[in-house]
Amino acid sequence: MREKISEIFKDKINKIIISNPTGGEYRKIQFRLLDNKFQIEKFTQKQAFHSYCEIEDAESCVLEIMEYGFRQLDAWGEDKQYTIRVSKKGKVTLITQKTRENTQKNTEHNRQKQYILKENTDIPPLVDLGVFTKEGKVVRTMYDKFRQINRFTELIRDGMEELGKDSIKILDFGCGKSYLTFILYYYLVMIRKMDTEIIGLDLKADVIEKCSALAEKYGYDKLKFQVGDINGYKSDMNPDMVISLHACDTATDYALFNGVQWNCKLIYSVPCCQHQLNGQIKKDNLPILSRYGILKERFSALSTDAIRGALLEACGYKVQVLEFVDMAHSPKNLLIRAVKKNIPESKRIEAQKEAEELMNMFGFVPELYTMLKEKGLLPQK
Repeated sequence: MREKISEIFKDKINKIIISNPTGGEYRKIQFRLLDNKFQIEKFTQKQAFHSYCEIEDAESCVLEIMEYGFRQLDAWGEDKQYTIRVSKKGKVTLITQKTRENTQKNTEHNRQKQYILKENTDIPPLVDLGVFTKEGKVVRTMYDKFRQINRFTELIRDGMEELGKDSIKILDFGCGKSYLTFILYYYLVMIRKMDTEIIGLDLKADVIEKCSALAEKYGYDKLKFQVGDINGYKSDMNPDMVISLHACDTATDYALFNGVQWNCKLIYSVPCCQHQLNGQIKKDNLPILSRYGILKERFSALSTDAIRGALLEACGYKVQVLEFVDMAHSPKNLLIRAVKKNIPESKRIEAQKEAEELMNMFGFVPELYTMLKEKGLLPQK
């Protein structure tokens, strides 16, 4: 195995797909060369997890994954495609074939296309954010921020394919200074040419005033901002999408609840500061983790998001938990993406059962569960 993989990495590899698992939680693992690093995507049945590795570390990383339990590897180099197959008896076979066209040229072309928001483009919010110079160049120290914003845009793009409409109405809860809201409007209106209406909601009147002034400055006439609380917010908008980026603690629950009760097609949420479960966990139920504050905090955050995901599934959504930004840039790096689907009743009930089992095990009840239960939005078992 080691020799076969080493042979492949003598080429300049730009993409790898590892598949046909013999067990474990991952059904497929993909490597893509982006900005002189490999982005690694690990796919389970319901989720996708993202990380990165340096080019020089990729060979050992791929070898470790294959030895962990996969039977097929496909890799693409400058002008060749490589396939490794492992038989049930452990025989390793390497197949090499010429590709139809030079993939290095394709790779260079794709690198230019990787970013939806491109340099040398007039994007006023990126200039005001300090990511672009006035000439449309990325500021040297802001490349990480530029990649993060494009990552967000990519996630929205994927949602648009699910939506299947040429118009959209969006509510952005806890919009704050709204740079991503402005970017979202720019992407949907200027790039996708969609009829787009967005309302940004925040508690701070001075922030809303500044955002409204910027929307007027940019000429974004269907981007409006309002002072208001997520909890109990009423809308006549009938939104297609709800967004909640870094809404603190139970504010995320209120945003998710509103998205469900409005029957939104798409819900995007980056949770932040999940304190509720941390305060509810009983020390007797979790003696080891509750002894160490930072471990209890992280366990509470992960449990909160796991339950949120399961409850959204119980309400008829297909849910993914994705890495929003690299952990090196922010520990609040998980994004919950939920798409309304025709989920069988049996699967919805099973998802609710899984959430309740975790809640009962450690003695906590998230706000989202309480609201969905009281409103009768969970399946009737």
